[in-house]
Amino acid sequence: MAMLQFLIAVDVTVVNIALPSIGADLGVGGHSLTWVVVGYTVTGGGLLMLGGRLGDLLGRRRTLLAGVALFGAASLLAGLAPSFPVLVAARLAQGAGEAVALPAAMATIVLMFPEGPRRSRALGVWAAVASCGLVLGFALSGIITAHLGWRWIFLLSVPLILAVLAAALVFVPADRPASRERARPDLPGALLLTACPLLFAYAVVGAGEPGANPWASAAALAGAVLAAAGFVLVESRSPDPLVPPALLAHGPRVRANLTTMLLSGALSTSFLLFTFYLQDRLGIGPLGAGLTMLPLAVALIAASVLVPRLLGRWGARVCVLAGLGAAAAAMAVIALVAVLGAGAAWLLPAMLLIAAGMGFGLVGLQYIAVGGTTEEDAGIASGVQRAADQLGGAAGVAVYVGVGFAPAAHAQDPFLVAAALAVAGLAVGAVVVGRSPAAGEPRPQAG
Repeated sequence: MAMLQFLIAVDVTVVNIALPSIGADLGVGGHSLTWVVVGYTVTGGGLLMLGGRLGDLLGRRRTLLAGVALFGAASLLAGLAPSFPVLVAARLAQGAGEAVALPAAMATIVLMFPEGPRRSRALGVWAAVASCGLVLGFALSGIITAHLGWRWIFLLSVPLILAVLAAALVFVPADRPASRERARPDLPGALLLTACPLLFAYAVVGAGEPGANPWASAAALAGAVLAAAGFVLVESRSPDPLVPPALLAHGPRVRANLTTMLLSGALSTSFLLFTFYLQDRLGIGPLGAGLTMLPLAVALIAASVLVPRLLGRWGARVCVLAGLGAAAAAMAVIALVAVLGAGAAWLLPAMLLIAAGMGFGLVGLQYIAVGGTTEEDAGIASGVQRAADQLGGAAGVAVYVGVGFAPAAHAQDPFLVAAALAVAGLAVGAVVVGRSPAAGEPRPQAG
């Protein structure tokens, strides 16, 4: 499960440093390249709740195997893509494979470890692997692109995916699917939930493109609003909704997922800000830029190992607020670096604070989001939490691209936007996470 989490997390960021090479090879530039990143994260995030529901209804083992197989086939197609549209289609398929496989994997872990210290440690490992995959994706992208070419960032993962598939066949125990009467996945709801962020991303990204048609962006934004309204309407009338009403009635879980979206939006934006600042502003090549991100991975491992031990002493809410505070401080440092035009050495404190924010914030939020789940709803609760993470990150990237970081004349705007996202996440998180421990949250211990 951890290897699968790592490969999926790597695929979120591994294309970032390779984007210039992809554009040069396939004859694509500017805002169009954004879809290599946004298409994957939005499709994965939009379909994650359907994937979680399928795991609960059809059995987690079979949905895990199907999702891993789809993810591997799409990775192979991306590496062999003869054109940009094929590459984007492969990235969309990768997102769909992730959406099916990842909730089943997380639900398997949640159900394997009872609430308490064991689950805290398990989710700490899970979050550490995900965070390191996100960060190491940058380093791997620089190394592979510089020495082998961008296609190998997808092709090298194929044998590892096959190993995950074989290991899942051997080690993941079979589980029983739900009864036939209950097996009615909410496909209309899933399609509307995916269409909404895709249209939003198209509207925001397209608005910042030179010579863009403002009416097209306005129409896409209106379509996103209609898709969101349609999703609410479909869910309210569906006999078997994508998200059960009881899940939405769980206040701490809803507040944790909202905070996850805000934090992930800030963190995903910060990764791209680091990348473009190092390459465009400081003139560091892809390999150097990727290696400069490595301190993030080291700090993430340390933070993720420490957080499970602190959950029992502080409680998840305190860990979350500490993570949001570190992220906000980091984005303030980044904005200051951009304004002053400082060198790469000034980014190191910000990188370490970002790592602390991810380690403390995401582990605590995951614990709250899956607290109190059972065999019947662990998959959908995991899917909702992952969807909040993915869609929040995709929205952050879309806003980042929409304000146009690359042109030097507008280079400071995205830094301020990212800082505002993190500060807003801290302020909102202080309110929405809740005033009392959530169900399943380890209560602070005296002393």
